[in-house]
Amino acid sequence: MARGQAERLLPLLEALLAEAGLAWRDLAAIGVGTGPGNFTGLRIAVAAARGLALGLGVPAVGIPAADALGDGLGSVTVALPAPGGRVHLLHGGLIHVASPGEAPPPGWPRRVAGPAAGLVGGAAVVDAAPLAPTIARLALRRAVPGGPRPVPLYARPADAAPPADPPPAVLDG
Repeated sequence: MARGQAERLLPLLEALLAEAGLAWRDLAAIGVGTGPGNFTGLRIAVAAARGLALGLGVPAVGIPAADALGDGLGSVTVALPAPGGRVHLLHGGLIHVASPGEAPPPGWPRRVAGPAAGLVGGAAVVDAAPLAPTIARLALRRAVPGGPRPVPLYARPADAAPPADPPPAVLDG
């Protein structure tokens, strides 16, 4: 979805709950994928999860893509599409930006899972865990009242730069 994520997110979640025969009050925790991924999408998802959790009085739990896609697979490298046709390789809390066909860094597993696994050189591709159900299951397992709030995981700094000119003056009248 190129635009309109913020407007569509809550109606999509409500439809998903209705399809499962559930309501907001039935949730014990809110799980959210924290990335790495699209900057705006991560900000929207994490903000929505934190807001919903606060309103419902349940924990919000952030689940990194590497945890979700690699769940139950043992030691693997997770591969995600990256901007510019590159590949984000994830392992052990580390992120390596690779070119298509590049192998994982030395010492990283050659067993690779994730949507960009086929782009990794020298990889033994394994099927990744299903993303959304795995995030939900891990969030429920990791939910702790008063636990840390989810935050986006960015592979690189934002492209936006501070303005070159100072902001307008605010008059105190």
